[in-house]
Amino acid sequence: MDESQAHDLPEARIKKPSRISMVWIVPLVAAIVGGWLVFKYVRQAGPVISIMFNNGNEIEANQTTLQYRGVRVGDVLSVQLTKEAKYVEVQARLDKSAESLAREGSVFWIVRPEVGAGGLQGLETIVSGPYIQVQPGSGGEQKKFIGAEEPPILKTSEGELEIILTTPSLGSLTVGAPVYYRGMEVGSVRYFVLGKDSTTVNIHVLIETNFESLVRTDSKFWNAGGISAHFGLFSGFSMSAESLKSLVIGGIAFATPPSPGILATNGGTFPLNEKVDKKWLKWSPVIAITNAQAKASQSSPSSLLLNSVNPNSR
Repeated sequence: MDESQAHDLPEARIKKPSRISMVWIVPLVAAIVGGWLVFKYVRQAGPVISIMFNNGNEIEANQTTLQYRGVRVGDVLSVQLTKEAKYVEVQARLDKSAESLAREGSVFWIVRPEVGAGGLQGLETIVSGPYIQVQPGSGGEQKKFIGAEEPPILKTSEGELEIILTTPSLGSLTVGAPVYYRGMEVGSVRYFVLGKDSTTVNIHVLIETNFESLVRTDSKFWNAGGISAHFGLFSGFSMSAESLKSLVIGGIAFATPPSPGILATNGGTFPLNEKVDKKWLKWSPVIAITNAQAKASQSSPSSLLLNSVNPNSR
C-alpha cells in the first residue's frame, strides 16, 4: 500500500468513557429527592411531647391525630406502657406551627364517642376514630404532660354572660343542660359546685352573647327538666316536657318581668325555683337582642305534648 492510499483510509476515533454512568443517575436523583423530603419534614416538624393517660383505648401510632380548634396539629408516634405499668405513654410530634402548645398548663384529653352528662359527645369520632384534643397553656416550654380524663372547663368567651343559680339539690340537672327563654335554647349549664357552707349547690350557667340582655336582676329561673303532668275536668290529662333534651339531661327556663330590671352582670346570683309560677309564663317584656336566631329546642312548640286525653273529644 502506497502513501496516497494510506491517507484515504478512515481514521479511528477513540471515545473517552463518561465519568458518570447512566446506571447511577436514577439512584442519584432518588437520593436528592429523598434528602429534600427529609429536610422539608425536619423543617416543618415541631417538638416531640409525651402524654400519660390512664387508658389508651383505640389510640394508635401513625393514625391518631392531635387537634386544636378543629385542625390537625400533630400525630401520635408511639403508644406504650410505662415501666411501672401505671400509665399509657403516648408520644406525639407537634407540627412546627403548633409548637406553642407544648407549654406548661396545656391540657390534653382523648375525644371518643360517648353519651355523657352533657349529652352526646364526640360523634364525629365514630367515623374518624378518637383523637387527642388540646387546650393551650401559657407557661414555659414543657415536653411531658399528664392527660386529663375529662374535658376541662372551657373559659368564658368574651361577651358571654355567666351567672350562678343556687338550689338546695341538683336533681336531674347535668353539665350541658340547656337554658330556655320562651322555649328557645339561649344558654347551657357550664358546671356546678357545692356552696361554701355545703348547704346549697351553685350552678354556673352560661348565656350566649346574643341573649344576655334577656337576663335582668329580677328574672326568675326554674327547673324545666323532667315531665310535668296536668289534669283538668274539661281539658283532660296531659303530660309535657320543655324538650326531649331537657327530659334526658334536665333543663332550666327563665322569664323576665314586663318592666325589666337592670342588666345582670357576670357572677350575678339567682335562686333556682323548683316549680314555675303561672304568672311568670304570662310575662312578655319587650327586650331588644342583637340576633333573634337561637337554637330551637328539640320540640316545637316549646312544650312537647307527650300524652293527652280529652274526654270531650270522644
